[in-house]
Amino acid sequence: MTARDTAIVAAFEALSALLGPRFSRSESDRALHGRSESAFPEMPPDAVVYPESTDEVAQIARICHRAGLPMIGWGAGTSLEGHAIAPRGGVTVDFSRMNKVLQIAPEDMVAIVQPGITREELNTELRATGLFFPVDPGANASIGGMASTRASGTTAVRYGTMRANVLGLEVVLADGRVIRTGTRAPKSSTGYDLTALFVGAEGTLGLITELTVRLHGQPEAIRSAVCAFDDMAGAVNAVIATIQSGIPMARIEFVDRAAAAVFNAGAGTDWPDAPHLMLEFHGSEQAVAEQTARFAEIAADFGGQGFRWAEKPEDRTALWTMRHNTYRTAMMQFRDRDPLTTDICVPISRLAEAVEETAAEIAASGIPGPIVGHVGDGNFHALLLPRKGDAEEWGRAQDLAANMAKRALRLGGTVSGEHGIGMGKTKYMALEHGEAWQVMGAIKAALDPEGLMNPGKLLPGN
Repeated sequence: MTARDTAIVAAFEALSALLGPRFSRSESDRALHGRSESAFPEMPPDAVVYPESTDEVAQIARICHRAGLPMIGWGAGTSLEGHAIAPRGGVTVDFSRMNKVLQIAPEDMVAIVQPGITREELNTELRATGLFFPVDPGANASIGGMASTRASGTTAVRYGTMRANVLGLEVVLADGRVIRTGTRAPKSSTGYDLTALFVGAEGTLGLITELTVRLHGQPEAIRSAVCAFDDMAGAVNAVIATIQSGIPMARIEFVDRAAAAVFNAGAGTDWPDAPHLMLEFHGSEQAVAEQTARFAEIAADFGGQGFRWAEKPEDRTALWTMRHNTYRTAMMQFRDRDPLTTDICVPISRLAEAVEETAAEIAASGIPGPIVGHVGDGNFHALLLPRKGDAEEWGRAQDLAANMAKRALRLGGTVSGEHGIGMGKTKYMALEHGEAWQVMGAIKAALDPEGLMNPGKLLPGN
């Protein structure tokens, strides 16, 4: 047995002594934490731990650091670019037991939470306060995972992404040090913004063990709608005109013809064979009435028609549940195909061009590829569906995804607006960031010189 093998055995013994049954090397636990919703094959860790406190996470980190064991944070496992699988083995730190709301401060409109709580659980806890946490990526993701991937979603056009809604963090570094970043104050001018550094770092710099998040007031009135357009250009240009008009949309989503057909077949809708916008307005009764009337005028100018309004809570829930379930609904219909999901984000002024070019290329490929998007902030997704076991179609789908990334950069955008980089998009980082990617690597080396935090993701040579 080598010295490294001996150190790993000692580490596992120490972790078992620390955590008891919350340390697992069972095949089922390891397999569960080696899978993702990405196209990557299963990559299990060597062990899984279930901490219940920051102190335990710090002790886990110190044990793993001494043995040179990689550490991978795990929230709800909903990421799409292989963020939480374990290509180099190591220990997956599952935060499902750290899922409490530690404090709600209604006067400051903040909450302090543990990383394992999901966004739906947090909003359930907030119901009696008149406040809510707005970031909604669709999946019932953990708040810690959402911060690590800088998640956004359907409401980002009004309430911002995780970057705007995380005020402070508690983080355990690779060597077991515990640091705090940010405060509950609305702003600060005291040095580097370490909170922003860890939000979006994808677990490569440390393990988030506590978050201070911004809350928002529940709107007095909410109204949702769907309308069809003659073509994609009309729908996207209506979005651009709406944003430029200053109408405070809470959600403004784009659905192309293929996605509308998926909804009709899988969710029982009867939408026209056309692109659609899905909308939501928040505010006072009067403000919502004014916003909806103004949007209807703009939409009509661009060919919008057939408005369908959803004002009852159950109708709105059904509408947005259907939108969030696009992936699962599509996969039920295309059982003979494998999914390749990707996203890009471009400036609003180039959005119509990006969507139209992408849709034309997908149509020419012969591969199904419904497009949906959070077009209020220039972000859209394609679900590419090559046939199972068809290497040629899989290659074409990968080419489509690569061309989307290159198109985003050509148009002044980014290769991912919300899915993140993980293992799936590292090949584009140098193209997008140039030497700045090496600077990211230098920051990683300073905080984690042994490269133990979520290795193989996001960074050069990681």
